[in-house]
Amino acid sequence: MKVTSTAFKADGPVPERYSCEGDNVPPPLRWDGTPPGTAEIAVVVEDPDAPRGTFVHWIAVGIEPTTRSIEPETLPPGAEVLAGSSDNPTYVGPCPPNGSGTHHYFFEVYALPRRLDLPSGAPPLDKVRTIRREASAGGWLVGTFSR
Repeated sequence: MKVTSTAFKADGPVPERYSCEGDNVPPPLRWDGTPPGTAEIAVVVEDPDAPRGTFVHWIAVGIEPTTRSIEPETLPPGAEVLAGSSDNPTYVGPCPPNGSGTHHYFFEVYALPRRLDLPSGAPPLDKVRTIRREASAGGWLVGTFSR
């Protein structure tokens, strides 16, 4: 799957609007290459450069397989946001600690051949591992951010 955004280019800086210093909303994301037989789409945002290990910024599941994009402040009907590393079911924009250098944010899209029942109390990285393990296809877009 190919993932793009009209807000930033691959390996380019994520605009402030989509960070904790801005509106803290997800950037527009677009994808193509969803395989036949997909039951749902999942979107994950991670920062592997976080000081205490990978920080999961966002997990959105239940996105209809015909969906090809997400816009800021608008989640497709039927989609559900699960708690990430912040323990809140919401998007948490890039927000690296001051002086920690440039962090890389992976905006990942996965095609799932069946609807997943992810336990709400499971650790965020376990949810992400399950999504990856079950996915029939996936792709990502990397953006950077520093403070």
